[in-house]
Order: sequence, then C-alpha cells, then structure tokens
Amino acid sequence: MIRINLLPHREERRRARRQQFYALLGMVMLLSGLIIVVVYSVIAGYIAAQDARNDFLKKEIAVLDKEIDQIKRLKEQTDALMERKRIIESLQRDRAEAVRLLSELAKQMPEGVYLRSLRQEGQRISLVGFAQSSARVSTLMRNIEASPWLEKPQLLEIKAATVDKRRLNEFSMNASIKRTAAAPGGQK
Repeated sequence: MIRINLLPHREERRRARRQQFYALLGMVMLLSGLIIVVVYSVIAGYIAAQDARNDFLKKEIAVLDKEIDQIKRLKEQTDALMERKRIIESLQRDRAEAVRLLSELAKQMPEGVYLRSLRQEGQRISLVGFAQSSARVSTLMRNIEASPWLEKPQLLEIKAATVDKRRLNEFSMNASIKRTAAAPGGQK
C-alpha cells in the first residue's frame, strides 16, 4: 500500500521559514538598534568632549582678555608717567628761563625805552611799552635780534601817546625765546 502523507508538511515548512524570517528580522532590528545606540553614544561623546574643549577655551580667553585689559591699563599709566616725566624735564630745563629773560631784556633795553607789560606764552613773548623816539624802538629790535637768548622781533604797532604831559611813542612787539638743545643728562 501506498502511503500518502496527508500532513501539511508544506504548511509546516512555510511556518518554520516564517518563524526564521521573523527571528532574523528581530535580530536585524535589534542589531540595528544597537548600532544606532552605539553610534549615537560615540557622537554624543565627541560632542561632549568638544563642548568641554570649547568651555576650556572660553575660560582661557576670558583670562587672557582680563590680562589684556590690565596690560592696556598699565600701558596707559606708563604713557601718563612718561608724559609727566617729559613735563618735569621740560620744567627743570626751563625753570631759570624767566630770570634769564628778564636779565636779557634789561641788557638789551636801550636808554629811553620803558616796558609797560611783558607776557610770555610758550616761546613767544609780547612786549608793550613806551619809547622817547621810534629810533629807540628800532634799536631795541636790533638788540633783540643780536641777543643770544631772543630772536625774531616783530613790531606790531607804534603810535604817539602822551604820558605825564610828555610826548612818547607807545609800541607793541613780539619776539621769540631761543631754546637751546638739552645736553644728555638734562643739563644745558
């Protein structure tokens, strides 16, 4: 007798293949999920490490900015001190200038010329006074031009005036003070 297998063997094979397929699909999905988690963790680690480096750099930049500000303040203070030093050296060099100016003017003043006012602005001096004649004013100008301490006399105005019932010439003039170069060590 012939035996016919009536059992649904094809059906069982299909079911077995389906179970293998679903098991394989589950494993692939589980493996894919694991790979995604691992890749995400690695990338997150790189991002965290870079954020830590960025934070460190920001802190260091802040420290350097503070140091740069301190350096700028120190430079400004140094510049201010150097300017003060230059001013003090200038004052040291020119402290006897007023005495020298008055002495020089007394030497160069011709007889018959009287000063009413003397004003100094930097190297420029302004003289206002009276002279018995205009020739004496020109003598004063020549004397100033020949002086070792004064130079560039410039007559601004000369006009007739009456002082104590005497007829005089009132004059205004400017001149410059000659500055000598300072020798090394601040001495002239």
